[in-house]
Amino acid sequence: MTAAPKTLPLIYLDVDGPLIPFGLGPSHYRSFAPSPRNDENPLLVRLDPSHGSRLRALPGELVWATTWLHDANDSLSPRLGLPRLPVVDWPEPSDSDEFDTRIGLHWKTRPLLEHAQGRPFAWIDDEISDVDRAWVSGLHTAPALLYRVDPQRGLTGDDYRELDAWLRESRRS
Repeated sequence: MTAAPKTLPLIYLDVDGPLIPFGLGPSHYRSFAPSPRNDENPLLVRLDPSHGSRLRALPGELVWATTWLHDANDSLSPRLGLPRLPVVDWPEPSDSDEFDTRIGLHWKTRPLLEHAQGRPFAWIDDEISDVDRAWVSGLHTAPALLYRVDPQRGLTGDDYRELDAWLRESRRS
């Protein structure tokens, strides 16, 4: 009898910071073709198309977790060679938002835990804090990696290696 395959971990992916670096002057960033159309975000020129193959190689299910919402599928997926991905639809503001802000919990943390529904996940973002990590570790029983990316650099080769190793290990747990 063979064991049933484990469900792939979710990979929640933010855009601004991890994929589109920011925070330094324009001369510090490499530009990639094609240039954005006039009606698109001018920072798309910083989107390195090689992220697509690296993201596809990660052993998990990619999910957009960004304020770009469904625009990520229209503007980013084609440039990265990615299929249309699931998108986390953020909830309307609630009574808990004031409390979360007071304790330093990122506004994405609660919705991502709810979306994960107990599945293992990696969350890639530039705004993750120790408060978010503690919150998740206290409430989420499956493996979870909250991976903070330096927004001035974006995702690097070292980041992809670390993510790949963690995602593979999480499937063994």
